[in-house]
Amino acid sequence: MIEAEGYVDRITFRNEDSGYTVLYLVSPSQENSDEDEVCCVGCFSFVSEGEYLVVRGQEVVHKTYGPQIQMESYEQKQPDNAMAVEKYLGSGAIKGIGPALASRIVKKFKKDTFKIIEEEPERLAEIKGISMKMAVNITEQFLAKRQMRQAMMFLQEYGISMNMSVKIYKFYKNDIYDILSKNPYKLAEDIQGVGFKTADSIAIRAGFCKDSQFRIQSGILYTLQQSGTNGHCYLPEDELINISSELLMLDRKMVLKEIDFLTMNREVIVQKIADKKILYSSRLYYMELDCARMLIDLNIHFSANISKLEEKARLSGEKQGLVLDDMQKHAAAKAVANGVLIITGGPGTGKTTTINTILALLEEEGQDVLLAAPTGRAAKRMSETSGREAQTIHRLLEVNGSTSDDKVGLHFERNELQPIEADAVIVDEFSMVDIYLLHALLKALVPGTRLIIAGDVNQLPSVGPGNVLKDMIQSGFCSIVKLEHIFRQAAESEIITNAHKINAGVQISLDNKNMDFFHLERDNPQDVINVIIQLIMKNLPPYVNASPYDIQVLTPVRKGLLGVENLNRVLQGYMNIKSPDKREKEFHGVLFRENDKVMQVKNNYQAKWSKKNRYGDVYEEGTGVFNGDIGIIKCILDIEESVIVEFEEGKLASYDFSEMDELEPAYAVTIHKSQGSEYPAVIIPILGGPKMLLHRNLLYTAVTRAKKCVTLVGSKDVIYQMIKNVNEQKRYSSLCQRIVEMEDSDTK
Repeated sequence: MIEAEGYVDRITFRNEDSGYTVLYLVSPSQENSDEDEVCCVGCFSFVSEGEYLVVRGQEVVHKTYGPQIQMESYEQKQPDNAMAVEKYLGSGAIKGIGPALASRIVKKFKKDTFKIIEEEPERLAEIKGISMKMAVNITEQFLAKRQMRQAMMFLQEYGISMNMSVKIYKFYKNDIYDILSKNPYKLAEDIQGVGFKTADSIAIRAGFCKDSQFRIQSGILYTLQQSGTNGHCYLPEDELINISSELLMLDRKMVLKEIDFLTMNREVIVQKIADKKILYSSRLYYMELDCARMLIDLNIHFSANISKLEEKARLSGEKQGLVLDDMQKHAAAKAVANGVLIITGGPGTGKTTTINTILALLEEEGQDVLLAAPTGRAAKRMSETSGREAQTIHRLLEVNGSTSDDKVGLHFERNELQPIEADAVIVDEFSMVDIYLLHALLKALVPGTRLIIAGDVNQLPSVGPGNVLKDMIQSGFCSIVKLEHIFRQAAESEIITNAHKINAGVQISLDNKNMDFFHLERDNPQDVINVIIQLIMKNLPPYVNASPYDIQVLTPVRKGLLGVENLNRVLQGYMNIKSPDKREKEFHGVLFRENDKVMQVKNNYQAKWSKKNRYGDVYEEGTGVFNGDIGIIKCILDIEESVIVEFEEGKLASYDFSEMDELEPAYAVTIHKSQGSEYPAVIIPILGGPKMLLHRNLLYTAVTRAKKCVTLVGSKDVIYQMIKNVNEQKRYSSLCQRIVEMEDSDTK
């Protein structure tokens, strides 16, 4: 066992998940001598360059890198000499302090610098270039780093990875100690990426029994919560018992007993459908009930002459140079005459024209109209086609609170106490809206406000729980207009023609005799990959007048050779070649490189972004980066531990290393993740996979993402099987029943 002491001169490797680190210690007296630096390896929790360590361990000799200390224990100390203090402050550990400012601070306060920072922060303002506000900020950072370091050590005693420890600490701060001692299962509820099994292993380490009532109840509630990630609002009783008992590794009778207890406490709600028990978390049950009531309350019938309104719609269309069919005119009239209207139809049936006509007609009637869509990309497209500002539903509701919509802390400023100030709200791409978002939107609308909904009911349903658009249409509670006529210009597109054939279950022609829809037959994954590379790097960019980065690969699956994970690794190697000029770093097992194409994979409403001019000056700032937004990595900054990403319209957003689970490479994305987006050209590899994934809706959604060109690469037989397969994964939702029940009770 030997001991080495000094400041961390540099960190040459760190695994962000495990904390395994290779670092070099230098004694302050040997600062300019490489001969006396000591290489240390091991799992170091939250150590930065410039920090002062005492490391104990075994000396080993690596066959490539020479002598090293294999760390067995270490402690962090405050440096007791000015040189080491200056090294720490100038390392970038405290944001806002660089080497020059660190030198001025230490020159004035010498070895008492840390004491001054901790106990007399106002004295830092004596240094030129430090305001009182900055002095307070420096002290806050200094103390926060100490608290975080202590928390990291504490969490890792429970076997939690370094990266996850950072995420947990950022969510709970110093409440983490109470959480782990009283209810470790709360981690699975609050922190994305912490499953029940992780929380359970922590709880067992903390002394919780495997058959404790608390553990079983937590497992049942977690099962119901997780079912929402598969789109369910409830689970049949047998299914809930089976999944929970398997998760807990306990007898079904023990699970059933605790379900009864949760039911008595109203944490679980039991209902019946066709004499079979179904179970909800209380939150989702009351959400469905509330949504049913609010939809019926909104559906007011206004006095209006439908024939006159249809004539007005015709004239309004003519002003825009459009000839409307009867259903479009009828839809516009119904939008004025009804509190709630649903417009549904496939591509090329004139949904956009209908929305624009409704907008013009309502404005002629003196109505104040707001436009919204579920995602940023869909809202941007709505703005482009309408010539009016459109925003995400979250922006419309003035979101405030948690960073992600799956957190309890999410809060909307617009609600029943402060409703949306508009006469009408038009929402496009409504198939993407889940029960949570519907509930939040309806709470912010007062009866008398018109709600006009547009969407393609045949698209994939929302990622979150519920089958909102389909349930609302099925209930028949409001006026519903189905656009079915394909307009002449749209009919000339084989993309649109084939999309409608797929939706109708009619087999499509794959003879490559048209200009925008192709099929390339290949029978093994590597050949499919080779074709994808050829199309992206050579054939498609000039064909659709776009860059390779604009061509989007859409795949049904995440795993396997043709899954998102492998395709992104392969395509990165061709589209963003490794280079000494490009920094790169691995996060959650994925290598990210400067100039990589990436996608935001969850909503972050608090993420700050800015736009800069060519001189580097900020001219616009805002908040919010949304699920599905695509950008390019501009910078990976090791010292600052951040990644800078440029999204559309030049929006620059910064990510801490601990936040990199919000990003994924986006050379290829799943078809689900492409909802609400459009691309100049899409490539769809189809060779095989789970039958429940290879269904008609999935293919239909993928094909309708393309504006200019679709290329299917793979098996013709599998494509035909997908068109026949209508057995998409069943969703347990009951909004339709709730609306019907509510209407029936109102008429009695």
